[in-house]
Amino acid sequence: MAAKKKSDARPVIWVIAFLVVALCVYFVLLSRTAIGLIGTGTVVSIGLGIGVLLLPLLGVWMVVSTLRSGIEHQRMVAAAQELGRDLDVDDLPRRPSGRIEKDAALARFEEVKLEWEADPSDWVNTYRIARAYDYAGDRSRAREMMRRAGEQYRSASEKSAN
Repeated sequence: MAAKKKSDARPVIWVIAFLVVALCVYFVLLSRTAIGLIGTGTVVSIGLGIGVLLLPLLGVWMVVSTLRSGIEHQRMVAAAQELGRDLDVDDLPRRPSGRIEKDAALARFEEVKLEWEADPSDWVNTYRIARAYDYAGDRSRAREMMRRAGEQYRSASEKSAN
């Protein structure tokens, strides 16, 4: 089997960096508007200002948590590949759109589910079932299992660091 060609991640990183900078500018402008509203001194404008000030705070939290999650997922992918246990779906039939055929994705899911049931405490098994859920179209369970895989991965990383 031929080795997979590694794609260049720089364009994606540049787009993410641009979006983060654009969001930061937006958050600063929104914060200035909020401070201006609070500075007027009326009860209604102070209430609106506080409400508007919460938006950038919420936005910063969302950006930071999304970036942390994405970085952690990339680390899990690299670690799983290094262990030779990444979920390979290259052999599955695809639709003209490039999506994996539903029946094939469900069949691969059943295989991965058996592995996970044999050892659900292994972060790689949990990572693999999260990916299998995603390919099978169950995004909510995929997110839930990927969150769990992240917790297991961090725990395993802490144990190996000590």
